[in-house]
Amino acid sequence: MDDRVSVPGAEQHPSLALVNTVTTQTGGAPLDELDTPEELRKWLLRRALIAPEAELQEHCRSRIVALRESLRIIFDAHAQGDVPAADAVDELNRALTAVPGALLLRFEPTSGFTRSPDHPTTQVIEHVMALIADDAASLLSGHEASMLAQCDASPCSRFFLRTHARRQWCSTRCGDRVRAARSYVRKKAPSVRE
Repeated sequence: MDDRVSVPGAEQHPSLALVNTVTTQTGGAPLDELDTPEELRKWLLRRALIAPEAELQEHCRSRIVALRESLRIIFDAHAQGDVPAADAVDELNRALTAVPGALLLRFEPTSGFTRSPDHPTTQVIEHVMALIADDAASLLSGHEASMLAQCDASPCSRFFLRTHARRQWCSTRCGDRVRAARSYVRKKAPSVRE
């Protein structure tokens, strides 16, 4: 069974989806969807961010995880109205500039001159990180920035885009869990009789 929760904005923003690949389970244990290079590969394939033949190693996973942690710091600061840590912003900027933006000139006898990016296997992760970092920068500086929020259901730590001003939870599941906990507390509270 797939236990992943889709939150508003994650389909449109790979940066938001990446940040939400690590969550806190009930009881406090972390759950990491990118626990291995193969899990990272599957995650990137589901989002069409890599070619099916791409192979990823542990150093690729650790670089994506480091970007994820910087994004979590930045998103958290934004959601709280705080100043983000400078090193987290620097990490995002390094990812933005890791891949040259120029399209290379190619010549094929059958098609003539064409231009295309050059992303050999050694640059796959840099390319992915640049795409995710660009998405995060656009999200944080664009019209959706004011919609970025963190789920109010403890222990959930997901970020989402508020679809309306009163939305507090990333998913129906989190909202149901909070309402059930409130109901349980009300039922267990001693009744006061006059």
